[in-house]
Amino acid sequence: MPFALRRVLLLLLVLSPFLGACAAPALKADPELPYPPSRQPEVGDILHLPTGLFVSESRMLQIATDSRIVYVGETHDNPASHRLQLHILNALSDRYPGRVALGLEMFTPEQQPVLDRWTAGELTEREFLRAAGWYEQWKMDFDLYRDILLFARERQIPVIGLNAGKDLRAIGRKNPEELTPEEQARLPEMDMSDPYQRSLVKAIYGGHVQGEARLESFLRIQTLWDETMADNVARFLESPEGEERHMMVMAGGNHIRFGFGIPRRVFRRLPTTYTLVGSKEIVIPEEKQKQLMDVEIPGFPMPPYDFVVFTAYESLEKQKVRLGVMLQEKDGSVQVAKVLPGSVAEKSGVQAGDVLVSFDGEPVKDSLDVIYAVNEKQTGDRAVLEIARDGVQKTLKVLFVTNGENDNP
Repeated sequence: MPFALRRVLLLLLVLSPFLGACAAPALKADPELPYPPSRQPEVGDILHLPTGLFVSESRMLQIATDSRIVYVGETHDNPASHRLQLHILNALSDRYPGRVALGLEMFTPEQQPVLDRWTAGELTEREFLRAAGWYEQWKMDFDLYRDILLFARERQIPVIGLNAGKDLRAIGRKNPEELTPEEQARLPEMDMSDPYQRSLVKAIYGGHVQGEARLESFLRIQTLWDETMADNVARFLESPEGEERHMMVMAGGNHIRFGFGIPRRVFRRLPTTYTLVGSKEIVIPEEKQKQLMDVEIPGFPMPPYDFVVFTAYESLEKQKVRLGVMLQEKDGSVQVAKVLPGSVAEKSGVQAGDVLVSFDGEPVKDSLDVIYAVNEKQTGDRAVLEIARDGVQKTLKVLFVTNGENDNP
């Protein structure tokens, strides 16, 4: 060994106890927030989680739209989540005119012809809701999504249904050994081995399931949703229609947060650039507290999003009014199955067994006609309801008032 090298090694050996004493202490960083922000976030702030730095909306939009896919996790019933989605879709459309698509958890490939007709301007809003079966399939207030879907139609942005249909979900609920070869062929490629998804599903459903078999069933369904949506995203972007497009994917936060739901499964099929954007409610009114899941989410070794936008948990601006009836479609007519006590309907003279003939002069052909018409009303509005009772047609006048949280039309 050369003399100079021996001197260096000897010096290091002598100094090693002192060097160890001066070493930095072991880090105990939170992998979900490796750089804590310099202050408490406020509503409207945007935080870049990997760096802990606040950024402007314009900066976030510039960076996010660099990617081929922008995943935006939503709180389904928070209007603030949907404003964020609309801002991102607008930025994508401005930057890549004619080369943007919108992928939605709320629809399935079976509904694609209806989505295409909507984008082409061939359907009125009511016709679209009826043809898509909105209130049967998704059941959220359409007002939450109206502006986004209208924008897509205005800019001719293809809207792509991503989620698994009911028949595919029925297959996904079966144990793998119960599937026929034909059923197996219909399923997307399923990776059931992701430890983070298993941990999340166990946290969410663990307190509500009876035994390991039930938990496995929930895991299969969650995986089926994510794999199906990922498969449909990749298929579209690799198709002739989608190969030159950027896409914004809208889905519930648990399908996007941390990246192991839809994003990682898309990347397995189609390695491409992507950005995760989400929102976090930091102002929650008392009436919204009951809508939050009382679940302790396990810690994960990665930030949940690239960017998180801090919001308030809002309600729709319009006051919710309800007619207060339960409807049934029977013998080609819409009938009142039940009138709720104290409801607007009861005060207007509606009775169980009445056949609804028209609402404000528009014929009632199915339940959607009533649901849609009531949803257009606000507190203080009036309506004229034509009903048939025991073969006699009657005219009833309705005054709408706020009717609590009753979900009936």
